[in-house]
Amino acid sequence: MISGEIKSQIDRIWDAFWSGGISNPLEVIEQITYLLFLRRLDDLHTLEESKANRTKKPMERRIFPEGKDAKDRDYDEMRWSRFKHVAAAEMYELVNDHVFPFLRSLGGDGSTYAHHMKDARFTIPTPALLAKVVDALDGVPMADRDTKGDLYEYMLGKIASAGQNGQFRTPRHIIQLMVELTAPTAGDVICDPASGTCGFLVMANEYLRSHYPEILRDAKLKDHFHHRMFHGFDFDNTMLRIGSMNMLLHGVENPDIRYKDSLAQEHAGDEGAYTLILANPPFAGSLDYENTAKDLLEIVKTKKTELLFLALFLRLLKTGGRAAVIVPDGVLFGSSKAHKELRQALVEEQKLDGVISLPSGVFKPYAGVSTAILLFTKTESGGTDFVWFYDVKADGLSLDDKRSPLLSDDKQGAVPVTPLTDEEHSKNNLPDVLRRWLGRNTTERDRDRTAQSFCVPKADIVAQGYDLSLNRYKEVVHEEVDHRAPTDIIADLAKLEAEIQQGMKELAGMIG
Repeated sequence: MISGEIKSQIDRIWDAFWSGGISNPLEVIEQITYLLFLRRLDDLHTLEESKANRTKKPMERRIFPEGKDAKDRDYDEMRWSRFKHVAAAEMYELVNDHVFPFLRSLGGDGSTYAHHMKDARFTIPTPALLAKVVDALDGVPMADRDTKGDLYEYMLGKIASAGQNGQFRTPRHIIQLMVELTAPTAGDVICDPASGTCGFLVMANEYLRSHYPEILRDAKLKDHFHHRMFHGFDFDNTMLRIGSMNMLLHGVENPDIRYKDSLAQEHAGDEGAYTLILANPPFAGSLDYENTAKDLLEIVKTKKTELLFLALFLRLLKTGGRAAVIVPDGVLFGSSKAHKELRQALVEEQKLDGVISLPSGVFKPYAGVSTAILLFTKTESGGTDFVWFYDVKADGLSLDDKRSPLLSDDKQGAVPVTPLTDEEHSKNNLPDVLRRWLGRNTTERDRDRTAQSFCVPKADIVAQGYDLSLNRYKEVVHEEVDHRAPTDIIADLAKLEAEIQQGMKELAGMIG
């Protein structure tokens, strides 16, 4: 967790942008991303200099070349540690005319981050604003990975709080739940085909660091972790830059974060490449057949993006690979031929493990749509015997537009720091989801369908036409009512009628 002081520093930077004329939150964080990248480049160059001084050998890798650029400016002057000290007007000219052209030229060095900087645009409007932002960012501690990561997450939260751009972010505690449910391993190859800010990949990275500390000590595992484990696709270049920086600040050196229109492009190079898919793709409606990848249409003939993404996940997964993905509720019970065929394929040809129904307020204030988490394993040979269902009623936050915390920070998320009481469970079901998921092949099989979670045998799902909506199988508890014999009820009514008649007579006597 970052301190209140650092949050205040970030808030001041944000306010400076807004008062300086940049009100689009995506543009704000994009400009901050460029400046953070420049600061990192200078840090890397400084490390190389220190290493060369210690070994008394020439620098192995120069980030900033010797000599001058095409406009006759020393590259050395373009380092963060140099230009942060110059006057505002000169700094502005230096950054605009020299630093950013240099930044755009870095794409050839092979790193994910440099590649996404090739069309970097400098849009800070005034020297005063640039000087203010550089000064503020320079005061933010960036040595510690956790601090850097939390700092960027805090800024990304401002995208969500700004309104129309909130669709880019899945709530962090829901991401955590999905990562915990799938339990990534040191050998996994993880993909998010609609990666946005790379929240799922970042959380998987944090899970692996916590559960497999040897991953960064073993040379082979470390190489896999930094260069081959994490893959994210997006077709928005701003998101690619932001997602790449998010991964960088969370300590992943060279993830595969690249431009790809996941539904429109063929997937020959990626088919069966991944062992774990974590995703909450955008469900924007329909695509034209001619704009849809033909290999996806071979799996399901549809224009609906939510079904095409499921087809994509099956295409990308390696046999034995698993997935945790968010889908709109319509996928679970839609009656079209494509809906039914895809659900049938999940149940009959693959192994459908679980369906977690989320409350409709999870994505408020941006969307009130009801969603669910689908958990499945690609087998290509079936294997579904029981499907585990869980009905999430509360996720730790209010389900209105404010999404206010219902519990303290230490009791939030799927793995809270402090265990919850039974009463607190009613405000945050996520730890219970995880606990019961681990018992899906044992104790959960015996639960009645009146419980919050239960298992449904495959035969019942087939009998219901492969409907996967929880309410199709959940049984409602009916309160037992004592039924009296009809003769007793008639006798009571006769007695009541006699009492009424007697009362009427007494009332008539009083009036007379």
